[in-house]
Amino acid sequence: MVKHVLVVGFARSGAAAARLLHAEGAEVLVSDPKLDMTDARVQSLTAAGVHFTTTQTNDLLNGIDLVVKNPGIPYTAPILVEAQVRHIEIVVEVALAQKYLVGDWIAITGSNGKTTTTEMVAAVLRQAETDEHHIYVAGNIGVPVSETAPQMTVQDTMVTELSSFQLFGTPAAHPHIAVITNIFASHLDWHGNRDAYIEAKLNITRNQTPADYLILNWDRPEWQALATHTQATIIPFSRLNLSHAGAYLQDGDLYFKDERIMAANEIGVPGDHNIENALVAIAVGKLNHIPTAKIAAVLRQFNGVAHRLQFVTEFVGRKIYNDSKATDIEATEMALSGFETPVILLAGGLDRGDDQTRLIPAMQKHVRAVITFGENGPQVAAAAKAAGLKTMTVENAPAAVAPAFAMSEPGDVILLSPAAASWDQYPNFETRGEQFMQAVHDYIETHKQGE
Repeated sequence: MVKHVLVVGFARSGAAAARLLHAEGAEVLVSDPKLDMTDARVQSLTAAGVHFTTTQTNDLLNGIDLVVKNPGIPYTAPILVEAQVRHIEIVVEVALAQKYLVGDWIAITGSNGKTTTTEMVAAVLRQAETDEHHIYVAGNIGVPVSETAPQMTVQDTMVTELSSFQLFGTPAAHPHIAVITNIFASHLDWHGNRDAYIEAKLNITRNQTPADYLILNWDRPEWQALATHTQATIIPFSRLNLSHAGAYLQDGDLYFKDERIMAANEIGVPGDHNIENALVAIAVGKLNHIPTAKIAAVLRQFNGVAHRLQFVTEFVGRKIYNDSKATDIEATEMALSGFETPVILLAGGLDRGDDQTRLIPAMQKHVRAVITFGENGPQVAAAAKAAGLKTMTVENAPAAVAPAFAMSEPGDVILLSPAAASWDQYPNFETRGEQFMQAVHDYIETHKQGE
């Protein structure tokens, strides 16, 4: 019997889900009020037999066996509420693809650091890649799992970055190696409260057995307590040297158990948070029998990922960094901690009601001036003023570039690290970061010509 599936929300994950479902023989209807019918993906899928609509009324559920939703759409959306009333199963694209994860599955989650950690882990594992053993990277990092998982064989490895949204909709997740980088207060507008957020994150390990591994940040009692929610073998990692049972920092060096791996200051990207990310990569590498020398070489050469403390360029003595993926306060605190020289901080975005005064200690320690923008710009500016800093308000991130150069001095860092989501002004943090970087390059070209 042909399964009838409604895909709610298009974007990249919806497109991948629709393509996979159609290939499996399902009748697929995609619903998204923001659909662009001229989109090449829409036209290609339409030609293949997938149906599209910009309406999202409850009658779309008539005859539907399964709903696949975009991870970011809350379950309180009217059509999803109705689906629950009708007892129609609702999943996300990752859950749809899980049956194809026939090789080794490594899943990484956390409030901060998961993208960089995912890329570091993949870079380490690629040291053992062969024509028969492929390393795939997918998930919240930008490539839908269902786009790559069908290519897997039992000899391959899939490294996935998973958000709380994705994990909430993937209750049967069972990776061989799970990683929790940290847990802070994040996405509470979506989950409702911190407990619900943590419960979603715990889906990454809920189905693991003692034959599996949970690599867990050991530097706070709250995070240590997560170990009681799993049957997996715990591999702790600790920047504060609180455990030697896994990966840890001691006297400036990185270790795995009793083996020294490398000096922490040799890591190719700055900041204490990147020490934590490197500890995860070391733990995964050692569990996969990657030689120590190769792990260290990868971490020395690693230079970051797009939009996460990404070095853009240096001009007139200023170093410019794009940290657009810093969508919460903790991520910006971590970014600031990585710099010894004064920072011109560019911050602001979607107002989720976060207490921006939490940024004051980091601002006082690292920041020379703050340029704000976006919905919560006034709150960020108020925090900066309370920290005794000069502030300026502009329309958006690109508009902050010229004043940042004007307010800075040679030797300073210009840092876009918004401490807020992008959705008040941009479709995603990538667009925000790309427009910022383009504005930097435009500024440089203009001022080069004027020299």
